[in-house]
Amino acid sequence: MFNIIATISGVLFGMGLAISGMLSPGKVIGFLDITGNWDPSLAFVMGGAVLVTVVSFKLLLKRPIPFFGDKFHLPSKKDIDARLLVGAGLFGAGWGIGGLCPGPAVSSLAYADPKIAVFVVSMVTGIIIAKRFFSNR
Repeated sequence: MFNIIATISGVLFGMGLAISGMLSPGKVIGFLDITGNWDPSLAFVMGGAVLVTVVSFKLLLKRPIPFFGDKFHLPSKKDIDARLLVGAGLFGAGWGIGGLCPGPAVSSLAYADPKIAVFVVSMVTGIIIAKRFFSNR
């Protein structure tokens, strides 16, 4: 049952990304280009996502356990350290240069664009390197 719900959630997430234009690197870069031809529509997509998340978390975390699991898996670290800042900086740089973040990049593989494939392979390589060399620090 968990895998079925995860698959449905993933497909729904991918469809939302496609409908909102988040799979278009040009749209993302247009949002980040505040000094040029700025496209603010992505702010509404992000705002809607934050609103749904805030409301959902408020309601769901009142439950003793999640609907499809034995416990909630919430982050326990609350400190801001160098690893967090470097990771956030790399994420932001990759997002700004490539116009995609991990979710939309994986969803964009459906378009069979070789540039997207190179981006995803590079992203996965970076994740593997980070886990291998920096996971216990």
